[in-house]
Amino acid sequence: MDKGNDKYVKAPLGMKDIFPDERLLWTEMENAAREEFEIAGYHEIRTPVFEDTRLFVRSIGETTDIVEKEMYTFGDTAGSTITLRPENTAPVMRAYLEYELFKTKKFRKFYYIGPMFRKERPQAGRLRQFHQMGIEAIGSYDPLLDVETIKVATRVYDRLGLDGYVVKVNTIGCEKCRPGYRAILKEELLQYKDELCELCKARIERNVFRVLDCKNKKCKEIRQNVSNTEDHTCSDCRDHFKTVKGAFDDINLEYTIDPHLVRGLDYYTKTVYEITHPAMGARDTICAGGRYDNLISDIGGPPTGAVGFAAGMEASMIAVLKTRENNKNSQPDTSSLSPDVYIVSISAETRNHCFKLLNELRLSGLSVDMDYESRTPKAQMKVANKINSRFTIIMGPDEIEKGVIKLKNMQTGDETFSGDTDKIIQIVKGNK
Repeated sequence: MDKGNDKYVKAPLGMKDIFPDERLLWTEMENAAREEFEIAGYHEIRTPVFEDTRLFVRSIGETTDIVEKEMYTFGDTAGSTITLRPENTAPVMRAYLEYELFKTKKFRKFYYIGPMFRKERPQAGRLRQFHQMGIEAIGSYDPLLDVETIKVATRVYDRLGLDGYVVKVNTIGCEKCRPGYRAILKEELLQYKDELCELCKARIERNVFRVLDCKNKKCKEIRQNVSNTEDHTCSDCRDHFKTVKGAFDDINLEYTIDPHLVRGLDYYTKTVYEITHPAMGARDTICAGGRYDNLISDIGGPPTGAVGFAAGMEASMIAVLKTRENNKNSQPDTSSLSPDVYIVSISAETRNHCFKLLNELRLSGLSVDMDYESRTPKAQMKVANKINSRFTIIMGPDEIEKGVIKLKNMQTGDETFSGDTDKIIQIVKGNK
């Protein structure tokens, strides 16, 4: 292995380690998501991190950037290929079909939280191993479900105190009306072909809707000159979108109609949406979703309505942290990293007694730690202060001889001497 100038082996490009202090926000976000998802009737599903490659080719689309350039695909022992999941909607639909859930209870609500993988150019909030939390409502064509999924996402963000996000919505039509709009869009974009990026020049012929999803500045300017998707939808899609907009108003959920919003995956139909935040710069989407009524039939199942979203957790955290930086009164709670009790051993002879006491206290549900680096008693007390331990127990030969525990409240300085371990536990728990 050529190490170059690197002293240590480093994580692969686009992969990030998550340390305990960062984990606090991860846990906060996951807990907020789980509670809001379950309040709305969604239940967790866990799918494998890799799937048969054909699942993503058939569902996402052969001409999408994900399938063409971004998937991690490997040969399997059986001669087929497997792919690390670049998104989780298709795997959830695969599980729904494989276990024939539609035969027992057609309408299902699922949620997931976990890692996804794409060979993207790493940037803020976008990694090659990234994490998404999302929901899928399967088995209904009801437009009110479109609004429910968006509302669930905003409830999670509101709970995290996120300010400044924007809900953008559009309708992209269905298999009846999209061919007509596709032809019109192609004709209009050909007028600007020389000004488009090289990728979008090819997209005009291969998959013209991808031009509307391009993040290139010039392409984004050009798309403002082409026809709106809503102007070319059929009556069914217009009625569906009318109900969606009415439901937004009914529940006072603020939104903006983006007439050129499309999603980067082929399986979307009718309602599509994004939640954006200015903290992310040009690529400002932190959550995206929509309706995909044809996805299950595309991968071999019966016609089945479905709608859902996926929120990028890394991007969402950047937005949340930016909000909290602007709101100086909102500081992260680091108390979960601090133990209830830190045990200070006065001498080497008392360490085993301290270790025994530590395990007794942990059995009661307290968070307890001690020194494992042979520090002096003074250095151990500095550690207790540094990690914000709420109490310390100072254990020396005198305490062992007398059969007492010396408990010190690190906030008040008050000390308690007791030979009753249960009393010590009550005092610590009573001050939580």
